[in-house]
Amino acid sequence: MNPLPLSVSVITRNEAANLERCLASVAGLAAEIVVLDSGSSDATEEIAARHGVRWQHQDWLGYRDQKQAALELCRQEWVLALDADEEVSSAMRQDILAFFENGAADHDGASFPRKVWFLGRWITHGDWYPDRKLRLVRRERARWGGSIEHDKLEVPGAVRRCSGDLHHFSFPDMARYVEKINVFAGEYLKRQLEAGQRWSLAANLFRPAWRFVRAYVLRCGFLDGFPGLWIAWSTAYQTFVRHSRLYEHGHRALPPRVQDREGGLP
Repeated sequence: MNPLPLSVSVITRNEAANLERCLASVAGLAAEIVVLDSGSSDATEEIAARHGVRWQHQDWLGYRDQKQAALELCRQEWVLALDADEEVSSAMRQDILAFFENGAADHDGASFPRKVWFLGRWITHGDWYPDRKLRLVRRERARWGGSIEHDKLEVPGAVRRCSGDLHHFSFPDMARYVEKINVFAGEYLKRQLEAGQRWSLAANLFRPAWRFVRAYVLRCGFLDGFPGLWIAWSTAYQTFVRHSRLYEHGHRALPPRVQDREGGLP
């Protein structure tokens, strides 16, 4: 098969555990693969070299801006933007081929449902699926937008909705998810402060409860067994933490001095 007029863009930093799977899934598909690395110290570069990628270094700019820099390095008319912990499934690959055979001329991009592997199974319900992502874009019409922690590709024109899954191996264990809670909460607090928002007890209580009901009941997360319950519960907790940070910010104070706590020095 002749490669498509397509660049694959990937950003990396110490992704040796994931990159082989990612690059193998697009082997022979694209005219070029661009890997933009921000300082890997593991075998990431060696793995990339085995796949004949164009390797570039860029100090870390944040997820959104790093991905934009990778996009701007691409040379082909179309770009498939992947994370190192993602994999193009066989069904998604067929959708991409079909898109170029019939549809590319009338669209600025194509989106795909993203499916996560978590706790030993594919998650196919709740808030995590289908989690549709725009990943195939016409380069000159695309840009990375969204927030710092929730970036997204944007194009002005029509987007084809494809059905082949983009596989995602984002959370090898529960600990990885828990680690990200404070990171996302910190970024969310920055946006709240920039917008001049005030803490609300009602929002702090209602929003987590709503996230659980939506994920577990309305979006049938219960069909994913215990992993579905864990995802819904932890998502609700993450939401609770995010909204609590604004309260914490407004109630920071130094602890009282010893004499104040104990009624004065003897």
